[in-house]
Amino acid sequence: MRKITLADSAGFCFGVKRAVDTALNMKEKYNNEIYTLGPLIHNTDVVGFLKENSIFPIELDNISRLKENDTIIIRSHGVSEKTLNILKKTDLNVIDATCPYVANIHKKVKKYYDLGYHIIIVGDKNHPEVIGINGWCNDSAVILKSGTELGNISNKVCVVSQTTERQATWEDVLTKVIKSCKEIVAFNTICSATEVRQKSAEELSIKVDAMVVIGGFNSSNTTKLYEICKKNCENTIHVENLLGIPDGFIEDKNVKSIGVTAGASTPDWIIKEAILKMK
Repeated sequence: MRKITLADSAGFCFGVKRAVDTALNMKEKYNNEIYTLGPLIHNTDVVGFLKENSIFPIELDNISRLKENDTIIIRSHGVSEKTLNILKKTDLNVIDATCPYVANIHKKVKKYYDLGYHIIIVGDKNHPEVIGINGWCNDSAVILKSGTELGNISNKVCVVSQTTERQATWEDVLTKVIKSCKEIVAFNTICSATEVRQKSAEELSIKVDAMVVIGGFNSSNTTKLYEICKKNCENTIHVENLLGIPDGFIEDKNVKSIGVTAGASTPDWIIKEAILKMK
């Protein structure tokens, strides 16, 4: 009989669960449509579920369409200081669901930028979390994915990380920064939940014949889980939900054990459905 094992740490992290719970609580509190500044989290199924509950994503350029006292929620990824100030000047009911770990990075970046440090962010430059962090140092940060991209930077730097970055990437960049700069303040701001989830996925992927990584294709932390698992287990697939699991994958008689992990934006019900299909 085939064995299916779920990683010890998988699915919703604290910050994502908090954001989703906040949105649903606001819906109960205010009996009208609720808006989120961009998709609340990087999961198509969850965003669809929220829409069914009259909680809709909206872009900053379109908030002028909203009515006085309409509710808008800042998503878990956080926003720039400029965007926050724009929202505060409106007559909207603004609810901040920024993950506390991300908000802590904002404070550090602003503090050290104001003290004259050049900010370095280890992460994906197009990710909304990184865009938000960069907005707390006047969009002046150097954003890196490896130490080879360092180039010419100031001798006085403050280094932070996207919360979902890989530990190996952080260490690679920091090693290069130490060799290149005179004065360094470094904060390893990779979320502990990310570290635990990545370690759990790595340990499981070594032991199984196949791995299924569940989460949004636009989810940074899910993509990193896939990369980690693929490195250890060639037969690794990344799906958003049970519909993405190929029949051939399930019916493969050579696969005696399957490991399952899921990104921080993947709810329990999507994980359970996928496991049920494979069983």
